Amino acid sequence: QVQLVESGGDSVQAGGSLRLSCAASGYSFSHYCMGWFRQAPGNEREGVAIINSNNYKADADAVKGQFTISKDNAKNILYLQMNNLKPEDTAMYYCAAKSGLYCVLRPSEFNYWGQGTQVTVSS
Repeated sequence: QVQLVESGGDSVQAGGSLRLSCAASGYSFSHYCMGWFRQAPGNEREGVAIINSNNYKADADAVKGQFTISKDNAKNILYLQMNNLKPEDTAMYYCAAKSGLYCVLRPSEFNYWGQGTQVTVSS
């Protein structure tokens, strides 16, 4: 069965960096579209970045130039490098997977979800 386990969340000061990881198992990682999403208290879950099986990437406007999604197909790990963090980046961050080649930055597109990892940025 598909399992996604996020790690790397932490409390940091504004301007700091974090790298989130998502260890995937139970499916053909390289053939799935993968994404990072986040949800702050009181807000809806929103897309952060996606990467498909052809390594096509898309980022939300709010994180362009700040966050970078990548993956290691040999290790079945998805990453999110987050630089110059801001208090508004504070949220629970989720890894998600979708079978098939294509996907968009929309939570409803994704079939499988991890439990999340908390990122807190203080000013």
